[in-house]
Amino acid sequence: CSQSMTGSATAGSTTAASSPRIQIHTTLSCSTGRAWREDCIVKVLPGYTVNAGPMITVALAKGALLKDSVARFAAAGLDFSAVLDKDNRQLMLPTPCGRARALLVRNGDVPTYVAYGQAQLGVVGYDVLREHQLPVAQLVDLGFGGCRMSVAVKASSGYERAADLPPHCRVASKFTHCAREYFDGLDLPVELVHLNGSVELGPITGMSEAIVDLVATGRTLRDNGLVAIEDLFHTTARLVGHPLSMRLDGGSLNAIVEAVRTASATAGAAG
Repeated sequence: CSQSMTGSATAGSTTAASSPRIQIHTTLSCSTGRAWREDCIVKVLPGYTVNAGPMITVALAKGALLKDSVARFAAAGLDFSAVLDKDNRQLMLPTPCGRARALLVRNGDVPTYVAYGQAQLGVVGYDVLREHQLPVAQLVDLGFGGCRMSVAVKASSGYERAADLPPHCRVASKFTHCAREYFDGLDLPVELVHLNGSVELGPITGMSEAIVDLVATGRTLRDNGLVAIEDLFHTTARLVGHPLSMRLDGGSLNAIVEAVRTASATAGAAG
């Protein structure tokens, strides 16, 4: 979008720009009449590439956060919609304009790719950030993917608060760091059992007295005879950034961040 254009153009019209290696069609923003940053939509013509600047890499979490993440970046002019194709098997996909690319990774791996600088931006749940404690910059609370990190027990247990649990009892969780921090704050010693899935089976089988896990509607707990008795914190999806990349940014990353922030504020007001 930053290539110089010849001839005249009006807002809402389509014009062309060319260089020895690059040819693009640019649609000017009807609101500003400018073809620049997120105000432009670029279509790469067959046989040509766009390489006007360094490519931005964004780590996107597979699963429940993906669709809303794509929508937020669309507001910043980055089209990652190809990752939503049910037939897609690629793990790294560029946007049509070639300005950015998406890395499709597991939710828990997003902060790792950002912390090590393989992605400049990423979208991940706050629960993952609390659990892994990696050095990434939290930039925007995106507002979607909301749920609670909770302590849950068998409904028939009689426990009403986490402090009612007996000292040195077993607690199963995927989020052992969050659980340890919480029970240390209660000054309640517990034995933590790390499980990677179906933690509800801990109390059901008698392996653990309680669990610490994410709770959205609570249906899974109810269907398995469990009940949440206390919340550790509320979690939503967050836009995170690589700290050094943000400090050295020439403006392109911050433009995306601000566009995502505005879209999130608008979505929050509408919701």
